[in-house]
Amino acid sequence: MLVFTEISPSLQDDKFSAMAKINVHALKRFLPDGFISGIIGMILLAYLVPGIGKEGSLVELKTLIRYGISLLFFFYGLRLSPEKLKNDLSNWRLHLLIQSITFLVFPLVVLAFRPLLAGTENELLWLAVFFLAALPSTVSSSVVMVSIAEGNIPSAIFNASISGVIGILITPLWMGIFMEKQQEAFAFAEVIQDLVAQILIPVCLGLILHRWWGQWAIRNKRYFSLFDKTVILTIVYRSFSDSFLNGVFTSIQLHELLILGASVIALFFFIFEGTKLVTRLMHFNREDRITVLFAGSKKSLVHGSVMAAVLFAGSPLGSLFLVPVMIYHAFQLFFISIVARRYSKELHA
Repeated sequence: MLVFTEISPSLQDDKFSAMAKINVHALKRFLPDGFISGIIGMILLAYLVPGIGKEGSLVELKTLIRYGISLLFFFYGLRLSPEKLKNDLSNWRLHLLIQSITFLVFPLVVLAFRPLLAGTENELLWLAVFFLAALPSTVSSSVVMVSIAEGNIPSAIFNASISGVIGILITPLWMGIFMEKQQEAFAFAEVIQDLVAQILIPVCLGLILHRWWGQWAIRNKRYFSLFDKTVILTIVYRSFSDSFLNGVFTSIQLHELLILGASVIALFFFIFEGTKLVTRLMHFNREDRITVLFAGSKKSLVHGSVMAAVLFAGSPLGSLFLVPVMIYHAFQLFFISIVARRYSKELHA
């Protein structure tokens, strides 16, 4: 005897709903998150509509970014415990490792390939990649990514800030080894003034006010994270917009661009994976590993643009030296954003 049972419409709807949720969840694994999509969108917007907020506009992006960075670090200061920051300054192994990777390991890795390219038509391309390797680490994006991954933020701020100061001296010295004529017209006072005004003072002010507003800032950190990402997206747009307007990507041939792209991406992964191995061997905790990995593997587009304008002033090939920096900057933001989000999800899984 066969018994037929009727499946209620509500039960069918529940099953279809559950299946749909599973399919959407599976699909999300292969799609970039909102932040990555935003970065891609900003690059595309910069290509299609460059020049939004340029100098002379009613609202200049340069000014918005300047104040945005200051607010970003003020909010970081609010969420920092002065006691924790004081204790972190004694973490000399972490600080020494990050600065060694930035100013020694990077240049030495690229320097190892010079004998293969010296005297060839690709020597200039090698020098462009070496210029990238000699640059300091980023400031704002390093701290933002460390924050997203929930790493050691005080150490990220300290190392990102000190890297910019060291780079003012070290980068020209590295480049001076291979340049016939080294320029000396670096605006040391102006750069240090900007560093103090945009980063040091806001962080210190936030630290002072941590006692009263610190818990409020910690409770609302997701809103501050949204603000951080907005500042980064604005920086990405402006950087690529300036590049497209100045014809940086049209100054070299396709095969040269492919060689540069492959070289800087290979350099990134060599440093990134090597740093990951070293932090394990040195038995750093999770927060310190993230900070070394993110701060040590990054290079600053801002410092690269300023230094290129001085070191290669008057050279018709000056824009060539910016291309590897642009490619590296875009790729590091894209890839490390993915890694940062993954680390955050793993922590809260």
